Amino acid sequence: QPGFWILTFSLVISWLFAKSITNAANLGMSFGIVGGLAYAMYYFSFLTAGIIIYRMRKEGGFRSLHEFLSGKFGAGAMAVFSLVISIRLLNEVWSNSAVIGSYFGKAGSGQYIAAVLVFTGLTLAYSLKGGLRSSLITDMIQMVLFGVLLLIILGYVIPAKGELTPFITSGTWAMDSGLNLFFVAMIQVFSYPFHDPVLTDRGFISDPRTTLRSFIAATAIGFIAIALFSFVGIYGQFLGLKGEAAVEVARTFGLGMMLITNFIMITSAASTLDSTFASVSKLAVVDWIVKGRRAVHSLSRGRWVMIVTAVGGLIPLLFAPQIISATTISGTMVLGLAPVFIFWRMPAPA
Repeated sequence: QPGFWILTFSLVISWLFAKSITNAANLGMSFGIVGGLAYAMYYFSFLTAGIIIYRMRKEGGFRSLHEFLSGKFGAGAMAVFSLVISIRLLNEVWSNSAVIGSYFGKAGSGQYIAAVLVFTGLTLAYSLKGGLRSSLITDMIQMVLFGVLLLIILGYVIPAKGELTPFITSGTWAMDSGLNLFFVAMIQVFSYPFHDPVLTDRGFISDPRTTLRSFIAATAIGFIAIALFSFVGIYGQFLGLKGEAAVEVARTFGLGMMLITNFIMITSAASTLDSTFASVSKLAVVDWIVKGRRAVHSLSRGRWVMIVTAVGGLIPLLFAPQIISATTISGTMVLGLAPVFIFWRMPAPA
């Protein structure tokens, strides 16, 4: 069983997606601190999931969300839920790979495509050799690295403006200036965490008390990390920059900053994809139930599912989607999950 810090850091870094810190920077550039805090609100999903999973384990004795759904609503409900979270996992592949590609060329260019394929392929290669256990260890290392790189980036950005006050007072608290996104996130935190097996799988691998403490700590750490990274975009707003905030701001500081920004994006994206591949493998060979029978556990099957997910997850890039769509679309799609898990003790309808 992982201890408090390993589980906490794994939770945080597995949700500090490359797409998330990109979105945080872009929203900071568009709406100031209001945009950054709006996106950071999604990290209260940890609190929602932590409390509910703790109660499901302590009071219900459930060992996974799939066990709860199949036991209470039947195999059909579990299968539909599995389909929903499969879509979520596919979203993570293209959205995080797209961020990496954007640092090497424009969408659709040869450099962009090559970067996406190389990054996804390398991450898949080491994921095939590991699993959830190895993912937890690499998450710990990547979280520490992320923290160091974030401090270095802030060391560039904040002194360049001269003081902290302009950052925390930027933006306007109005519905058309990012406040609407703040309220959307407040609504979605009650359903959003339950369609992400990368998060929920980690709710069942340590003892309930340690798990709850880790989820609470991850809420605070994740919120602060995302809010701080939005400072990159806020600085871009001060300069009147356009485009991808993290990329454009990094260019203003030169090659050193570009390399650091690339590194933090690769660290975040690699951690997310590694965890995604581990979760989709577990979904296919442990959680999935067909006609009431648990699928045969198979290492080779899990690896093939990882490969199919990597290939299928890149297909949406052919249609040039917006990176933030991976969050808004899937978050809206699963709003109906909230009552299923929040009121988990209520009897199922006849």
